Amino acid sequence: MKAIFKYIPTQSHYLIDRYIKKYPVSFKISSKRYSKHGDYRLYPNGREQISINSNLNPYKFLLTLIHEISHLVSYKNYGKNIKPHGIEWKKTYKNLMHPFLNDSIFPITLLKVLNKHFINPKSSSDSDIELALALKKYDNYKELCLYEIPEGSNFKIYNGKVFKKGPTRKKRIECEELKSKKRYLFNPLAEIDLIKN
Repeated sequence: MKAIFKYIPTQSHYLIDRYIKKYPVSFKISSKRYSKHGDYRLYPNGREQISINSNLNPYKFLLTLIHEISHLVSYKNYGKNIKPHGIEWKKTYKNLMHPFLNDSIFPITLLKVLNKHFINPKSSSDSDIELALALKKYDNYKELCLYEIPEGSNFKIYNGKVFKKGPTRKKRIECEELKSKKRYLFNPLAEIDLIKN
């Protein structure tokens, strides 16, 4: 449990400690996963586990941690038949996050974006492009993102598939997989490797 403290801002430790004592759960620090930043699992034997990716910056790690604790708490309070990111989860997430939204934990510029986000939190911080970009400024590593390359460029993703960047459709970018000619919609923040001609 205490292992997670090295991943989050120091000023958040006492609040997280209170949550963990109130809602006991096991934790797992995972290596980077491309499909998610963290998850909450309830196993058939009743054991509960939260896993968080180790590569997240302290602010994103804290948000993800509270996001997952909110799943645990909302299921306990409202039952297991609620929607994963429905109104019960949103209410719980906002309530659990509220004590953290201050400038002793988050930088002022990030705090402004977070206050806007938590009016109606989305199912993932990556779904809120403004928040995702604000959080990205604090990453220790600098991966190239899809939005940073010109339209028409070829790029490769984590599984080796190669795409051509197309036009932006609302909040997503339409790209064509070169091998199958199928079109896919990408988050602008998808981490990619540019293929130079």
